Amino acid sequence: MSKKLKHIGVVSLLTVVSRVLGLVRDQLGAAIFGASILNSAFLTAFRLPNLFRRLLGEGSLTAAFLPTLQEELHGSGRPGAFALLNKVVSWLAVITGALVVLAMLLFSQSRRLTGQDDKWYLVADLTVILFPYLAFVCIAAALNATLNVFQRFTEPALSPIWLNLAMILSLGGAGMHFASTPLGEMHWLCAGVLAGGFLQMAVPAGVLMREGWRPRLDLRLSPRVREIAVLMMPGFFGSAIYQVNVYVAGVLAYAISDSAGTLLFYANRLMELPIGVFAIAVSTVVYPLIAKHAVEKKFTAMADDYRKGIRLILVVNVPAAAGLALLSEPIIRVLFQHGQFDAAATSEMTPLLALFAVGMPFFSIVNLTVRAFYSVKDTTTPVRVAMVDFVVNLALSLSLMHWLGAKGLVLASTAAIIVQTVLLKRALTRKLPEMHFAPLWPSVGKIVGATLAMGLLVGGGWHWLQGAGLSARVRDGLALGGLIPLGVVLYGGLLWLLRIEGRDDFTALAGRLLGGKTKTS
Repeated sequence: MSKKLKHIGVVSLLTVVSRVLGLVRDQLGAAIFGASILNSAFLTAFRLPNLFRRLLGEGSLTAAFLPTLQEELHGSGRPGAFALLNKVVSWLAVITGALVVLAMLLFSQSRRLTGQDDKWYLVADLTVILFPYLAFVCIAAALNATLNVFQRFTEPALSPIWLNLAMILSLGGAGMHFASTPLGEMHWLCAGVLAGGFLQMAVPAGVLMREGWRPRLDLRLSPRVREIAVLMMPGFFGSAIYQVNVYVAGVLAYAISDSAGTLLFYANRLMELPIGVFAIAVSTVVYPLIAKHAVEKKFTAMADDYRKGIRLILVVNVPAAAGLALLSEPIIRVLFQHGQFDAAATSEMTPLLALFAVGMPFFSIVNLTVRAFYSVKDTTTPVRVAMVDFVVNLALSLSLMHWLGAKGLVLASTAAIIVQTVLLKRALTRKLPEMHFAPLWPSVGKIVGATLAMGLLVGGGWHWLQGAGLSARVRDGLALGGLIPLGVVLYGGLLWLLRIEGRDDFTALAGRLLGGKTKTS
């Protein structure tokens, strides 16, 4: 457990750095472009290569590739694993290269479809520039999955940092100094995306080459490659259902108003911050472990590690969701209300963040639960559940967007993820009875109780500050600099007094994160 916590601590720390840089990137974009049509067009265009990235790279491919690579490493050692990696990377390069060329040709002809609003042509133009990013990050996903199997978690965790740095430097550096128009600044930002994508691919490739990998083109269809393709197909359609849902929500937001696409994106990014910092870090480390247990048919150990991962996720994400919902207004004002991002945009974005926060713990659970299915090579069940999620989300989105605007899209997304969580958990328990949720209920009760107490302190404190006659800057500073630390201390103290299950694990993790050795009690 100590080694596992060390990996989680490293991934969490690097993910914090990445998310902070991502926040800086978003703040820079908001300050320069505001909630403008140009910013919404960029974010809508960037969703499309990201859609395919998650389908081909970080979605079904990684889910099918990782356990298969684990088996190949177990049976044939590193030479066999590297040979399989060459085949997968070769096919990825061919498939994604063809997709990039096809998409760029298609979107470059958008003006042949006459009579459309100019904002849709703008999205098409930016999509042509951004689409090559897809090829870089899909190959990077396979390389990073290989590093994870080799128990190297640092380099994959650095991957988004390269993208964020490249975008910050291209927009905040070159864009602001060499561009004379907002569209010129946007083109520099697109160049940063492409440079960052290349770095995301090149860095793990260099690390693997030092480990002994020698890249070469190999398009032979070995039994392992066929197995990955077969395993991918259900997962591909399952991921497609969810990712198309996300993409459609972004397009619907873009259609609602010029600002809705930007505000929905930024609210979702803030919601993903706690998920990315901790939940994804936990899933990244736990997934290879539960996949290894599944290969060895040690399902009791698999269930133990899975539940420890879920507990770690809930301990952090439940209070984080409550804090985001209660303090959404001052958080947005402090982080985003600068330059072209004005008070009206803050007012519009506040309820979106609060509603997104409600679904945050459920997003976290789904992420690890889907990986539990993939560990036993069941990619069909998540697809069936994802289809239900798609129908619920789309039906509610189309129904609520006309009544509530962008808030209706967030409500639809939150309702769908709750349904998906419940259905996935029931299906997992039916498939693997050892994975039942019952041992976690005492922990959930303590987490909820401590979160309610924290919520009363933070919510009551914010209500008092609003009526205290203070300036907005002082009020927001006290809320973020005072109420959040007080809430964290109260929440952590209550969990300690309630003797939350796995308390020693949290103590050890805190010691790892602080760089010291923490004694357990």
